[in-house]
Amino acid sequence: MSNGEFSIPLIHNSIGIMTPFLLAGIGGLMTELAGMLNIALEGLILIGAFFSVIFVAATGSLFWGLLLGILMTIFFSYIFGAVTLYLKANVFITGLATNLLAGGMTTVLAFYLYGTKGVLMFDDIPSLPVFRVPSLHGIPVLGDILFGHNILVYLGWLIVVLAWILIYKTPFGYRLRGTGSNFEAMKALGVRPQRYQMIAILISGLTCGLAGAVLTLNLGAYVPNISAGRGWIALVVIYLGGKTPFGILGAAFVFGLAESLSNYAQGFIDIPVDFILAFPYLITVVAMVLMSVAQQRKAG
Repeated sequence: MSNGEFSIPLIHNSIGIMTPFLLAGIGGLMTELAGMLNIALEGLILIGAFFSVIFVAATGSLFWGLLLGILMTIFFSYIFGAVTLYLKANVFITGLATNLLAGGMTTVLAFYLYGTKGVLMFDDIPSLPVFRVPSLHGIPVLGDILFGHNILVYLGWLIVVLAWILIYKTPFGYRLRGTGSNFEAMKALGVRPQRYQMIAILISGLTCGLAGAVLTLNLGAYVPNISAGRGWIALVVIYLGGKTPFGILGAAFVFGLAESLSNYAQGFIDIPVDFILAFPYLITVVAMVLMSVAQQRKAG
């Protein structure tokens, strides 16, 4: 296989793999700009993954199942936000509790509904539609890389553009960033900063619901702990992307490429599989170290 024949499918797969990182990262960006580090992203992705696939299986409709799965994720993000903002619980403890709740709740519900704590297989559920335009797909290199992905991949790109417009071109975006940079000043101006924080949390529920749906609806199955640390990696993506939507797009691609490389490496490199599978998380640690060094040098 030539380098070109190898690199094109590698990049194509990376674009699909990066989508959960991208979607969760955009949601986490909203809460970050509102002054809250949302470590509940991992649990929200897991909730979205579980409810999306079981609702699609139950309704037989991709649209209604996906919608109900997202609404469930938004509901749990509201609980997380209400406990944090209105009951004044510590955001880190509440976020960790959300992650633990998601893992335990999905296991219990899987056993109660389907009689198993293992993998849930759904053979007859609708699959995510793939976007294909023959005239565009025929474009050399770019056609093979950019087209032929499922619809949620392109929805992720659209959300990046909408997030940029919302953050930088609307009064809501100015107030959201103001909430994160100077909470008390916003209160003095008569703005209710908690409202913007709650909206940001609900947006993160929406995007994490989509991120989880990508994982399970691609497989047609739910695997326990299918989020597999993607919510934590999304937090790194936010900072590596400079806390901007298009920066997050680039950072998410880096992690998607790392995971895609680890998948390909299993068939080409004679090293322990566990090490290969850990490669994306190694990239996460390296990225955090480099980011910390860069920030210290900038501060110095």
